[in-house]
Amino acid sequence: MYAVFTASLWGFLAIALKVAVEGISPVTVVWFRFGTAFVILSLWTLLFRRNDFRIFHRPPVLLILAAVFLGLNYLGFISGIKHLSPSSSQVFIQAGPVSFALSGILIFREHVNWKHVIGFILVVSGIILFYSEQIADMAGADGHFTLGMFLVLGGGISWAVFATLQKMLVTKYSPNQLNLFIFGFCSLMLAPLAEFGKFGMLPGWNWILLSSLGLNTVLAYGSLGLAIKYTEATRVSVIITLNPVITFVVMALLTRMEVGWIGHESFSLLSIAGALTVLTGAITVITAGWKSQP
Repeated sequence: MYAVFTASLWGFLAIALKVAVEGISPVTVVWFRFGTAFVILSLWTLLFRRNDFRIFHRPPVLLILAAVFLGLNYLGFISGIKHLSPSSSQVFIQAGPVSFALSGILIFREHVNWKHVIGFILVVSGIILFYSEQIADMAGADGHFTLGMFLVLGGGISWAVFATLQKMLVTKYSPNQLNLFIFGFCSLMLAPLAEFGKFGMLPGWNWILLSSLGLNTVLAYGSLGLAIKYTEATRVSVIITLNPVITFVVMALLTRMEVGWIGHESFSLLSIAGALTVLTGAITVITAGWKSQP
């Protein structure tokens, strides 16, 4: 359920980020997300878990690396989405959960049976169907599309490294400790690159959007940390792959409503069939009965 909640939040995230980067630089948006998340989580920790601040005294090297790679994930995804549509960006970011699932098998020795294999095949097949139009257009894509694709792919791989490191760390530290350090570290790391002068020129609705992005960061990564702690990396990864379907549905609704604040997207029956295939594959994997080897 923690992983499902994270996937739901990330399903709306691509759309919100696409709108946010129209008025402010990607790195400034990322800094604001981490800064807001750190402030919110610090206040909660101060009230309920003060001992968690001890993580700042001697943070492990793996935690510092995890923070760096999460920062790269945020920068890669938001920089790439500036050149892609929300739905297109979601297919390339799936390099993250797929790579994390492989780490669950190769590094954490998680057991896989034939039902899991069928589920993975359905998920991959569904993603290919879902984005067949975008993938077919890649041959004639312009430089901006190609740049956006590689930025998002890089962000996905960075996320897989982060999640793998967090899976190692969560056995010794609480998810709250890890997120508290990561949010604070990334805020400091990106502060020199942020354009603080732009904040004074933002309209009120943009402040609401940025604040919601910061809250999304706190809730999504808090839930993700708990999901990684309580269940297998492969299961978490497959559930996370559901978030593009949410983006697809929301973008279809926005296109039907003919809103003017985001570009419209059209979806074929092939894309809809792909979405249903992804859902079927994810359900197959989730209900297959997971067991970890000793």
